[in-house]
This record gives sequence, structure tokens and C-alpha cells, in this order.
Amino acid sequence: MLNRYETVFILTPVLSEDQVKEAVKKYHDLITKAGGKIMNEENWGLRKLAYNIRKKSTGFYNLVEFQTEGKEIQDYEVAFKRDEKILRFLTVKLDKHAEAYATRRIKKKKDAAEAKN
Repeated sequence: MLNRYETVFILTPVLSEDQVKEAVKKYHDLITKAGGKIMNEENWGLRKLAYNIRKKSTGFYNLVEFQTEGKEIQDYEVAFKRDEKILRFLTVKLDKHAEAYATRRIKKKKDAAEAKN
């Protein structure tokens, strides 16, 4: 059975836009190669950090919602820990209430995009 997870990670601000996209793609590939499915992705852009991390005061924030088996999460997090481009990351398993909220947020985002077009 596939569980639903959400990961927020912060990339170092010294990366170019292409390098940020490449890093995000790397983690998407890790999920899909392990049999997972990407549900939603959001790039929150360059934001100020609450406190300095490795002498950096800003970072590129990214959110990825996905479904995968629980045993794959450990490999996913090890990849984050080994990558020097990652300042911080947090992966959480979504319960039924968080899943309902995430589904509503995705629907609202899609509706806004359709209304814009």
C-alpha cells in the first residue's frame, strides 16, 4: 500500500536557476524510480531563512507531495543528507486530514490556473 508524504527542502542560494531545477528533478527521479508517484510540486522560490544555516540567510524552498511505500523514505532522506546543496529538509507522512487539506489545496491551485487562462 502506498502512503502519502510531503517533503519540504531548502536549497542553498548560491545555485543558479538551472541548478535548482536539476536538483529538484534529481529528487523527483528518486521517487519515481522507486515506484512512487508525484502528486504535487511547488517551487516557493528564494526566501529569507528564520536563522542562518551554514552562514546563509536565504534559500530556495521546494515542496513535493508524493505517494510511495514507507521503506523507500529512508533512501530518499539519505540522499538529502549526502547532498551539499540541501540546507534543510523535512519529510512527513500525511494523515487523512492532511491528505484532505492537500487535495483541496491542489484543486484550488488548478482552478486558479484554469481561471487565469
